[in-house]
Amino acid sequence: MSQRDYYQVLGVERDAGEEALKRAYRQLAMRYHPDRNPGDASAEEKFKEASEAYAILSDPEKRSRYDRFGHSGLGGEGGFSGDDFAGFGDLFGDLFGDLFGGRSPFGGRAGRRAGRGQRGADLRYTHTIELADVLQPGKAKIDLPKMMRCEPCGGSGARAGTQPERCERCRGTGQAIFQQGLFRVSRPCQSCRGAGSVLRNPCPNCRGSGRSEGHKTLEVTIPAGVEDGMRLRVTGEGEAGIASGPAGDLFVDIRVREHPLFQRGPGGELHCEVPVTFAQAALGAEIEAPTLEGRVQLRLPEGAQTGQTLRLRGRGLPSIGGGGRGDQLVRIFVEAPGRLSAKQRRLLEEFAKSSNDKGFPRVKSFREQMKKLFG
Repeated sequence: MSQRDYYQVLGVERDAGEEALKRAYRQLAMRYHPDRNPGDASAEEKFKEASEAYAILSDPEKRSRYDRFGHSGLGGEGGFSGDDFAGFGDLFGDLFGDLFGGRSPFGGRAGRRAGRGQRGADLRYTHTIELADVLQPGKAKIDLPKMMRCEPCGGSGARAGTQPERCERCRGTGQAIFQQGLFRVSRPCQSCRGAGSVLRNPCPNCRGSGRSEGHKTLEVTIPAGVEDGMRLRVTGEGEAGIASGPAGDLFVDIRVREHPLFQRGPGGELHCEVPVTFAQAALGAEIEAPTLEGRVQLRLPEGAQTGQTLRLRGRGLPSIGGGGRGDQLVRIFVEAPGRLSAKQRRLLEEFAKSSNDKGFPRVKSFREQMKKLFG
């Protein structure tokens, strides 16, 4: 291998830090790795060259000697072999996770030991509540059919009284290691399929999977102030893992049923609309307004208009993070009568003749604007 300057090989400055070295080596390794360039001798040489450069510069002692004396200061350590990958555990765990789906192609400490256990699947459940239920914390009882840990074998998959045995071929590592040029290449063991152990006597109840069908009743706490579409996570209450693997999680999706009178607003606000008669709006009146906790009396001021809002403090919804309840906003809608009796019509006509624009400032302003625009 030509003795190019290691900093030039990685394309970094001489004062590059550890992270810069990792990034540079990662990019080169991803580009020139032999598995991505089969049969390309030039790419393989560049991969080896970059690996050698990183092996030296990532070691503080070797880098110091190299900076002072160059290649001659390494005393013949510039050559590279598969064993040198043993010191790169963290870097290769990340780098080759992208290349090979989480397993390193090299043996030694950079390789990852497999295990029999597989994580169980996550489960989803939809729970619907009423808007009034949001005011206080609640409980939801959920009857959940799922794969559960096999009781006879305790989830191990082995017949009661026995245990999974270490795979003799891979000695429990789950990886078969062989030499490929300068490198030791690792692949899942064919005997145990990467598990590292084998079942000589599988459990007859679960057939070696470590789990069986069942159901469980859970009580899940629904916090006050929960909103429609929120998702609660219950750790470890998903399906049981395979062969003593960890259980998945349960996700509870909350649905808040629409209310016929109320709409949810920002910041815990609760909105509703209350229709009033023309006479109530003109004269003022005591009116009834709904809340989630029952009816309350409100004083409607004289001359109330459609769209006018009355505020009921502390009658809204609680915040999911605490801090008290929001306010309820009551929007007034003034409704004109659809049908009039003869007496009502006569009285309203007399009222109209006597008032003209008096007492109707918005009507008066509108007519004035019309005159200015159209004459």
